[in-house]
Amino acid sequence: MYVAMQRIRRFEEAIAESSSAREFKGPTHLYIGQEAVAAGVCTALEKGDYVFGGHRSHGHYLAKGGSMRGLAAEIFVRETGCSKGRGGSMHLTAPEIGLLGTSALVGGGMGPGVGTALASVLLGRDHVTAIFFGDGAIEEGIFSESLNFASLKKLPVIFICENNLYASHLPLGVRQPQPELFKHAEPYGLPGLRIDGNDAVEVYRTAASAVERARAGEGPTMLECMTYRWRGHVGPSYDLEYDIRTREELDSWIARDPIERLAGRMAETGVMTEAERARIDTQVQDDVDDSMSFARKSPFPEVKDLLKYVYKD
Repeated sequence: MYVAMQRIRRFEEAIAESSSAREFKGPTHLYIGQEAVAAGVCTALEKGDYVFGGHRSHGHYLAKGGSMRGLAAEIFVRETGCSKGRGGSMHLTAPEIGLLGTSALVGGGMGPGVGTALASVLLGRDHVTAIFFGDGAIEEGIFSESLNFASLKKLPVIFICENNLYASHLPLGVRQPQPELFKHAEPYGLPGLRIDGNDAVEVYRTAASAVERARAGEGPTMLECMTYRWRGHVGPSYDLEYDIRTREELDSWIARDPIERLAGRMAETGVMTEAERARIDTQVQDDVDDSMSFARKSPFPEVKDLLKYVYKD
């Protein structure tokens, strides 16, 4: 999990720099600060399990085992990208690892995700589907429809709400009369749990239990992971210039850095030495540098191939 989280953090920091330098066109929503959720959940999954995400899904892609080169090239809209340069930052596909697509539509992964869970049951396959979404997706109709159907059919699916307290630029308090979002699961008859989304071990253990329950045919679970995105809603800025959130709030969450918390825990228990951490960090940075160089050197899609991959041949 430490390696997965560092890969996400270092990669996103490199993308932030490239975005500031205008090396690529198109919006990019950074996952910095939320790494423990993707790492914890995806560690609890098997390779054949499915993952769906949204506009902020670089972390889900990497944690599930996606190619860093493929992700960098896709953000740079190159032919070598995981979506062949057709999707950009928000529309990632990697069926070889079980990531069947991310969507810029808020809550857009819920319907297809529940669909794969239904397909797993109908086809007799032992797969679990994990659907990641932000707190803003609670307000979409597809949220209610998906929880209702998944609970009714006892489908093997986990709904992971990454509650980072903001939907775009609107804080939770001005949108929700019920701010304890895990309680939204209760009317649909499935367990809802609120956990510390910045504690990778807690996320993993809770997700592993939900995965086991789903695989045993006992139905879906909803996890509300309390976390915080360090950067702004979109792009490399911190959104402090908009008077949306305060420097004090941001600093309080940075002090709860999920990577440092896990590293500290492993150091205290003797799981990882300083030398081992330095070796891992160096290798991760080398991988990030390699992926960025690969993306910059990769070709753009040909104009004549604009409609290629739109429809299955």
